[in-house]
Amino acid sequence: MHDTLPLLEKTRFPAIRRARLDTLQVNLGYKCNQSCLHCHVNAGPNRTEMMDAATLALIPQVLAARDIGTLDLTGGAPELHDGFRALVRAARGMGVRVIDRCNLTILFEPGQDGLADFLAAQQVEVVASLPCYLSTNVDKQRGDGVFDLSIAALQQLNALGYGREGSGLSLNLVYNPQGASLPPDQQTLQADYKRELLDKFGIVFNALYALTNMPIQRFGSTLVSKGSFDTYMDLLQRSFQPHNLPGVMCRSTVSVDWQGWLSDCDFNQQLGLPLGTTGLHRHLRELLEKGLAEQPIRVAGHCFGCTAGQGSSCGGALAA
Repeated sequence: MHDTLPLLEKTRFPAIRRARLDTLQVNLGYKCNQSCLHCHVNAGPNRTEMMDAATLALIPQVLAARDIGTLDLTGGAPELHDGFRALVRAARGMGVRVIDRCNLTILFEPGQDGLADFLAAQQVEVVASLPCYLSTNVDKQRGDGVFDLSIAALQQLNALGYGREGSGLSLNLVYNPQGASLPPDQQTLQADYKRELLDKFGIVFNALYALTNMPIQRFGSTLVSKGSFDTYMDLLQRSFQPHNLPGVMCRSTVSVDWQGWLSDCDFNQQLGLPLGTTGLHRHLRELLEKGLAEQPIRVAGHCFGCTAGQGSSCGGALAA
């Protein structure tokens, strides 16, 4: 695995500061039932890092202390954490919006019986990875048989009301490019997804999020191995759009790793970059006493990925 941080630290990306914190994005652990080529977390079945009970217990306290409206759960596969369902119940009991970043195939893993029903009962927003509506492309990126299982999972979620108008159950899909290119126009691609998935499988969903692949971890290492890292970085920098800066997710979101350490975003977390520009590590428990508004954000070369072209965030494109 190639370390891309030394290639990213020297950057011309503009300085930015935090606005109001409205989303706590928590990585519950790196264990996953898949090993995707584009995964910026380098998650997989052999990863053992999982958040401990003491850190998990801090999450509802911080949500209350900072009046945070959204809890965004990620991994790995966040559902593999033993405390996932209890945490969801606690947050939903507080009226907090909960997002589950779901890889879909997790619904069929041993020990995950009733997961879809649980998510629906708790009105959890599902953000589901489906990098293409063609089986060959999905299986190439995510593993043999993943497409068929993903379709079955989406049909199961639809049967519970997910993605259907008036149900209150939100189902959003995530697209990642197959390689070192920017994603196509999100609205056009969304129309293609909706048409193909409805016509072929009877599947409906709310929105498609088109995300740019970040030059870090597994994907970044692959770029280095192929000798295309510099070319991809040049593409991101040439495609920089300053009007995307106000909407970048790091201005309103803080990322929490499995040990409770804070970073400005999930990508910084995976690069080992602590919150802010001091270089000091700060823990989740500190948010019980103090907020983050107006603090500077740690930037590096990969930040061009969030501002290139139509922009990219955990909620998809930034530009209309």
